[in-house]
Amino acid sequence: MSDETDIADDQEDPPKKGGGKGTIIGLGLAVVMGGGGFFASYSGMIPGLGGGAPEETAPVQVMVATTTTEFVAIDRMVISLGDSNQAKHLNFGAALEVVPEFKEEVTLLKPRILDVLNTYLRAVEIRDIENPAAMTRLRAQMLRRVNIVTGEGRVNDLLITEFVLN
Repeated sequence: MSDETDIADDQEDPPKKGGGKGTIIGLGLAVVMGGGGFFASYSGMIPGLGGGAPEETAPVQVMVATTTTEFVAIDRMVISLGDSNQAKHLNFGAALEVVPEFKEEVTLLKPRILDVLNTYLRAVEIRDIENPAAMTRLRAQMLRRVNIVTGEGRVNDLLITEFVLN
């Protein structure tokens, strides 16, 4: 009998093939089920777990200006951009939102305002103007320059009425 036990010990079970398939399938199912559970809770399919009807928000308050505002139109300008070989033209028009008490002062300073805007826009490169996000930056820079010319507290905003690159 001892021979039989020795023979049995010598003949160990061969290693199983495909033992990793169950692990891979299990991981795959876990990922799919987790994703499905996330989608169901996020989209509101499971009540009480997010999604669903949006929560009520606070009512929107509209700010009403305590003082009226006046507008001073800036004359339309045509500014040449780029070098002479590839010159393009910018048609620019704007209006200034002015505190009513200072409308006359700002109107008298229009030649200086035109000069500072013309000088700034002439220095801007074409690729900066063609960028869709550039309008906000250009407005801020022009308003800053106008406030330097007119003085702080006189001009509230610069409204661009025309901005065409030919």
